[in-house]
Amino acid sequence: STLHLIFLSFALVSSTYLCPILVCQGMSNQLTLLGTRENHYDNMVRMYSNCSVVLENLEVTYSLQHQDLSFLQSIQEVGGYVLIAMNDAPTIPLVNLKLIRGQNLYEGQYALLVMSNYNRNLTKTELNLLLTEILKGGVKMTHNPLLCNTETIQWWDIVDKSSNPSMLFKTDTFKCDPGCVNGSCWAAGPDHCQRFTKLQCAEQCSRRCRGPKPIDCCNEHCAAGCTGPRATDCLACRDFNDDGTCKDNCPPQTLYDPKTHQVVPNPNAKFTFGATCVKACPHNYVVTDGSCVRTCRAGMYEVEENGVQRCKACEGPCPKACDGVGVGSLINTMAVNASNIESFRNCTKINGDISLIETSFTGDAHYKIPPMDPSKLEYFRTVKEITGYLLIQSWPENLTSLSVFENLEIIRGRTTRSHHSLVVVKTKHLRWLGLRSLKEVSAGKVMLKDNPELCYTQHDLWTRLFRSSDQVIIMRGNPPPSICEQQNRTCDTECKDGGCWGPGPTMCVSCLHFDRRGRCVVSCNVLQGEPREVEVNSSCVECHPECLLKTGIPTCHGPGPDQCSQCAHFKDGPHCVLRCPHGVLGDRDTLIWKYPDSSGQCQSCHQNCTQGCSGPGLSGCIGATTHSTLAASVVGGLLVAVIVSLVIFVLLRRRRIRKKRTTRRLLQEKELVEPLTPSGEAPNQALLRILKETEFRKIRVLGSGAFGTVFKGLWIPEGENVKIPVAIKVLREATSPKANQEILDEAYVMASVDHPHVCRLLGICLTSSVQLVTQLMPYGCLLDYVRHHRDHIGAQWLLNWCVQIAKGMSYLEERHLVHRDLAARNVLVKTPNHVKITDFGLAKLLTADEKEYHADGGKVPIKWMALESILQWTYTHQSDVWSYGVTVWELMTFGSKPYDGIPASEIALVLERGDRLPQPPICTIDVYMIMVKCWMIEPSSRPKFRELIVEFSKMARDPSRYLVIQGDLPSPSDRRFYSRLLSADDTEDMVDAEEYLLPYKGTGNHDNHACNATVHTHTFLSEMLFVCLRENSIALRYITDPTHNALDREDFTSHAVFFSEYMNQSMSETSRSSRLSEVLNPNYEDLSLGWGAGLLPLPQGDLKPSARGPEAPEYLNTAQNSLPLPASDSLDNPDYQADFLPQATTTTTSLTGNGVFLPAAENLEYLGLGAALHAPVR
Repeated sequence: STLHLIFLSFALVSSTYLCPILVCQGMSNQLTLLGTRENHYDNMVRMYSNCSVVLENLEVTYSLQHQDLSFLQSIQEVGGYVLIAMNDAPTIPLVNLKLIRGQNLYEGQYALLVMSNYNRNLTKTELNLLLTEILKGGVKMTHNPLLCNTETIQWWDIVDKSSNPSMLFKTDTFKCDPGCVNGSCWAAGPDHCQRFTKLQCAEQCSRRCRGPKPIDCCNEHCAAGCTGPRATDCLACRDFNDDGTCKDNCPPQTLYDPKTHQVVPNPNAKFTFGATCVKACPHNYVVTDGSCVRTCRAGMYEVEENGVQRCKACEGPCPKACDGVGVGSLINTMAVNASNIESFRNCTKINGDISLIETSFTGDAHYKIPPMDPSKLEYFRTVKEITGYLLIQSWPENLTSLSVFENLEIIRGRTTRSHHSLVVVKTKHLRWLGLRSLKEVSAGKVMLKDNPELCYTQHDLWTRLFRSSDQVIIMRGNPPPSICEQQNRTCDTECKDGGCWGPGPTMCVSCLHFDRRGRCVVSCNVLQGEPREVEVNSSCVECHPECLLKTGIPTCHGPGPDQCSQCAHFKDGPHCVLRCPHGVLGDRDTLIWKYPDSSGQCQSCHQNCTQGCSGPGLSGCIGATTHSTLAASVVGGLLVAVIVSLVIFVLLRRRRIRKKRTTRRLLQEKELVEPLTPSGEAPNQALLRILKETEFRKIRVLGSGAFGTVFKGLWIPEGENVKIPVAIKVLREATSPKANQEILDEAYVMASVDHPHVCRLLGICLTSSVQLVTQLMPYGCLLDYVRHHRDHIGAQWLLNWCVQIAKGMSYLEERHLVHRDLAARNVLVKTPNHVKITDFGLAKLLTADEKEYHADGGKVPIKWMALESILQWTYTHQSDVWSYGVTVWELMTFGSKPYDGIPASEIALVLERGDRLPQPPICTIDVYMIMVKCWMIEPSSRPKFRELIVEFSKMARDPSRYLVIQGDLPSPSDRRFYSRLLSADDTEDMVDAEEYLLPYKGTGNHDNHACNATVHTHTFLSEMLFVCLRENSIALRYITDPTHNALDREDFTSHAVFFSEYMNQSMSETSRSSRLSEVLNPNYEDLSLGWGAGLLPLPQGDLKPSARGPEAPEYLNTAQNSLPLPASDSLDNPDYQADFLPQATTTTTSLTGNGVFLPAAENLEYLGLGAALHAPVR
């Protein structure tokens, strides 16, 4: 970005000192590296040196370890955001920065961002800040492994809660100095303690204070603290600084005089410049409405008045596009005339046609239109484009050419006059056209007819202007070329054969030799003549005035002052100048002084020369003195000595304390016992919470299955005034002991995982009916999400989901967990950019020495399984990779069914002969090749999940390169559905389960944005639960969501998707009496088939009956059940099926307890392992 530096001659007055303020513009490059890192550092030095106030953003990036950042110490106030990133320097010395206004926010959220500052050669990084206030925006500190102590800061003393700031911290903490209040500090040592100006204030204080007493309150206009109670005692101003006094507005330009009842100029008026009131705006700014601005607003233009640039209202329309004949306000007009010519003033583009006919100049008595003044044709001199046609049927006698259209470049011909876009006819006095800027006639023919004096109309002149083959030039009734030659009315000798628009060397279409500012010449003034020139692309370009005229050799080799052969006066760097810089405002907002040496080269004065110099060194300074230099050296030396002494003292004290603690620990240790038979496995220290049934309140039933019922409810822990939305899964009392064991196994697996992208168990209640307690989420499963919003999901979302699913599966692999049921339906959407893997009903935990798991039956998803799992019932982490590939295919096809139309019994044959899922239309070959690798027959040939993380992370950085989606847009929302469900329950004062259970190391932040919940789906049941988290209640006590930084980007309460996925499974013979209650999944059941009153209630809005009847052809039962016909299975989940070995297809029905016959059905997409069949011995 262009570096603008402004020096303001005003002072900030406090109760103790008077200091000049130096203002610099700031940067907006974010993480862009400007050239090399050395060049980048030089830009920062030039921008921020000696700067007190940064108008825009302070960006400290890409500094190296050896580079000196002490130039940042002068900065006191920043108008935008502060970015500290990618630095190797050990210390960022912003010791005087007190206020960040946050007028511009990084990523629209953060006023202070510290990220990715890491140097392997350092042991610790320090952020030397004494920041006391952020007016708007939040704070983000992440990926700074060596940055310490920032989590001890009481950020609510600094940020403004009313602006809903986003807060994110991922740093380590070292012990602060004992003298620091509340143990809060920016770095080690007593000089880096946090200074409180808000949290410790008395109740009488409106904003900031300097102490805990009522007399310590700061003035209401103060920001960042104060030294006294007056508006002149502020450390920084909240609104505007007027000569050291903080005000809410600068003195206005006018005042109302009550005596004269008139508005009069204010003699004390000032202009607003950033957050400062100034008497005059900087010279490179524009004055408007009492403010200093960079550009004028619409309807105004910039003009200089008395040496000051001001915005002035345009007299008439500003440069604009005007309506032509037949368009807009002139739709009923036949031609340009005296009544409408004024509307073409200052027009650069005509939307429509231009017609000049006889009545334009003679007037129209019928319509009472007077004759048009021919001089007003000059209005067309600014026109560069006509979208319609140009018609000239009459022309003033005193004008011999169409020179008023000399700047016309394009005639588009979107509307034509009898298929003509340019017509010049019956102009008796027109001698040449003069359209020297015309470059294109886009459409339509050209007619030049009955112009007895018109020459210079060569045929070749027009053909180069046409853009289509059907365009022609029609010339009739004009003088023949021979007559024009006899009258010597031909192109100038300096014109090329392409023709010309009129007489003289200025009308050539192209020059034979050289072009000098629109005039064709034989040669340029390279060696002689005035002014001296240089030949550039067949054009004569003047040398710079500071180039010394040379005879016999070229004076310059380019137009710039740095391209002279020799300077006429002096040379400042590569540039020739009239005089060396003498008190000129430089790039670093300081005055530049230079002197010429004996060779005419400008040399910089000594840095301590403040009034110029006549020679090198201090001796050449004008009015030089060394007293200030000596005093500064003495003070600086003493300060360094004190700091070094304090650092040595602190290090020695810490070393002594560590030595004492080590000695004490060694003396207290007793005899150690060695294990006799160590297993080599790490202990599973997962926490399983045992909850009381009295702590729950069930709100409503969300679904029911063969093994139990799921409720939406609230968990209210004893002794605490919080409500936690949860899913309560209640196991049926009549369920078999095997089912109890399976649900406890699932609870063991879910309680053992802890990862941002894997769902975990919150607790278990061991009543007569076992109850599992899980989290809630508002968005449902990923499969329904992509199906519902397929037209609004972009490539970035899809690739991010692939990365997160791979991360979750990689974590399960590290924990020796084989999922066995990975699919898009078992991935839940926490937020549109945060998904979690769920459904551990089939997951198996391997021991340290196990590499695979052999199943012995049950329900399995055939079309998501690897070939070895289908044929040999063998499950490994690499078989999960196969399922991952199918899951990615589901996402890339927006929820399509894999192998749709192929029976599940034929999947193994299809895979063995080499068939695979086709390439999705939006995928490039790069993405599809990853899927193909996941579907290799040999498990060892498939990629690992950690490799998939790397591949999809690379693609997510450049999504449009790997996924091609028409109208790529962000993920959608469904506000109405989500709001309807939220209004159905009492959701006030609720807290998310993760926030409640996991203690956080630092101050949390939630700001009433995010809806955190979880949806868990299992093989025996499907649910969709959600609840909106109302935050801020215990934000300082408990952990926030691990991905909460993304939750501030949008109102996530507008996202909700409802689904029902799972159906009932076979029950044991002990529970066959309750057959009817198993069949409750609305996605695959017609609830109108005679349900009795004893069934579980179906809340309206939660479960909706499907129109699919049980006779659907996709459900056929091929398994032979050993039980009698009335006890056979009810409808089942279409993604899972038991007894999947292919057998004869039959259709049976089962009789329910109330006499209703229901057909047993089986989804052809899935087959199951029968319990009576045995797996082969391996």
